[in-house]
Amino acid sequence: MLFNAIFVEKNADGELSTELKPLTEDQFPEGKVTVDVEYSTINYKDGLCMKAGGGLVRNYPHVPGIDFAGTVRSSEDSRYNPGDKVVLTGWRVGEIHWGGHAQMARVNADWLVPLPAELTTKQAMAIGTAGLAAILAILALEDHGLTPDMGEVLVTGAAGGVGSIATAILANLGYKVAAVTGRPDTAEYLMSLGATRIVARAEIDTVSRRPLESETWAGCVDAVGGEMLARVIGQLNYGASVAAVGLAGGATLPSSVLPFLLRGVNLLGIDSVMQPYDQRVRAWQRLATDLPLDKLNSMIQQVNLAQVPALGALILQGKVKGRIVVDVNA
Repeated sequence: MLFNAIFVEKNADGELSTELKPLTEDQFPEGKVTVDVEYSTINYKDGLCMKAGGGLVRNYPHVPGIDFAGTVRSSEDSRYNPGDKVVLTGWRVGEIHWGGHAQMARVNADWLVPLPAELTTKQAMAIGTAGLAAILAILALEDHGLTPDMGEVLVTGAAGGVGSIATAILANLGYKVAAVTGRPDTAEYLMSLGATRIVARAEIDTVSRRPLESETWAGCVDAVGGEMLARVIGQLNYGASVAAVGLAGGATLPSSVLPFLLRGVNLLGIDSVMQPYDQRVRAWQRLATDLPLDKLNSMIQQVNLAQVPALGALILQGKVKGRIVVDVNA
């Protein structure tokens, strides 16, 4: 059976070509469950997987797409039956295993999660890895004692995929959200998601000479890393935590141990790729109940498969707002 997919190939000179091509099922890698993909999305990693030097793809040819949602077509695993709605994020799918920028996918059953009944496959991909990372960060902050009455919660990179969903969920849960953005034109959008104030990126993206500043934040979801994360650590309230989910601002952390020793703050690392099944189920159930779907709809830009390569380049340039949903059958 033929199906369309974004196909990335490498020539003898190491140059990549990315195009929409028809493939056949016998080209699939190994896997126990075949899924009719309905929607995918575009993440920062997807952009890297379509770019030479991205470093995530080991073997070519390749089908990118680290997220997808759809309906089980066939299964050799008793946990899934034809007709089941499922969602997949992470597990290096779209990187070392063919992914979801295609009309069909074949994967390991362990990588799938049953889609909560409250969500459609389109909504699941409006959420995607970005939303999963956001709710995992919020769960980690809650597990370390954060409650809405403790003060403002900072969200960095707030206009991006992770930040947008984190802002909407936190606001829906009753938190006061301070949203950091370097794009003034996104302020209205962030306020519509529930942010109570906007913090200009320039106010917080450089390292302070003082390792400890005034206690300002009850917690933080950080999607930026680098100097901004270092600055935030020095501004956390006593005993507060920051959940680190991204590195758009750099992978180094020019910080000091003093905030950890003198204020007892916590730096919580959030990995969405290898999360255990039970935690994934917990996270998706919380997304189904705590993310206001009307806010989710305002984040969505819907595209088709043919538009994926160009948008992959734009997301690497930081020019994408909210969430891109790919209708693979459009």
